Amino acid sequence: MIEGILPDLVSCVSTRSDDVSPDVLFPEEAEVVRNAVPKRRREFAAVRRCARQAMAGLGLPPVALLPGPRGEPLWPGGVVGSMTHCAGYYAAAVARSRDLHTLGVDAEPHAPLPGGVLEAIVLPAEERRLTGLGTRDGIHWDRLLFSAKESIFKAWYPVSHVKLGFSDADITFQQDSTFTVRLLRQVPTAPAEFAGRWTVRNGFALTAIAISNSP
Repeated sequence: MIEGILPDLVSCVSTRSDDVSPDVLFPEEAEVVRNAVPKRRREFAAVRRCARQAMAGLGLPPVALLPGPRGEPLWPGGVVGSMTHCAGYYAAAVARSRDLHTLGVDAEPHAPLPGGVLEAIVLPAEERRLTGLGTRDGIHWDRLLFSAKESIFKAWYPVSHVKLGFSDADITFQQDSTFTVRLLRQVPTAPAEFAGRWTVRNGFALTAIAISNSP
C-alpha cells in the first residue's frame, strides 16, 4: 500500500503478517531483542525481512540492520531507508543515496488519536487547518498529522542527527493526497520546506517523505 505514495526509484516491500521465522534475523539482530516481549520480536523481525527484500529489489545483498542511538535503522553505505509497523501492517522502503537524500515512511491505524495526543503534537495553525478540513471522506486528519510528523522525524534524524520535536514541523495537507512541510527549526542538512504524500487505505493512514538529491 505505501509503495503507491513513493517514487519509482524506491524499492518498497510490505506485509500484513508478522508470522516470521526466528532465523530471519542475523545473530546480532536477535541479540537486540533477546529480552523483548514476543510481540516486539515479531515486529522487529517482520520489518527487517521487508527491508532485506526491498534491498534485494535494488540488487543489494542481505545485511544485519541494527538500531542506532534513537532506534533508527542503520543502513549500509550508499543506502537510505525507513521502516514502519503498526498492528497488521509492516513495511520498509529503501533507495540508493545517490538518488535520494533521505526517506521516511510511517503507517498508523486509521482511527482518531487517543485523547490528549493531538493537543501534544499540533501547532495552533495546524489545528485551524485541520478544523477547516472537517470530516471529508471520513478521514481522521489528526492521525494523518501524527503519521506525517513521524515520517519527517524518520527522514531527518539519520542524516542530520538533529532531534526534531512535534512543534518543529508545520504541516499543511492538500486535497490531492500531498502535504507540505515547513521546518521551524533550522537543520543545516534539510531544506526549510519540502513535500510529502499521504493516503488512507484498508484501515491504515500512510505517509511518506522522499527528498531527492537534485537541487
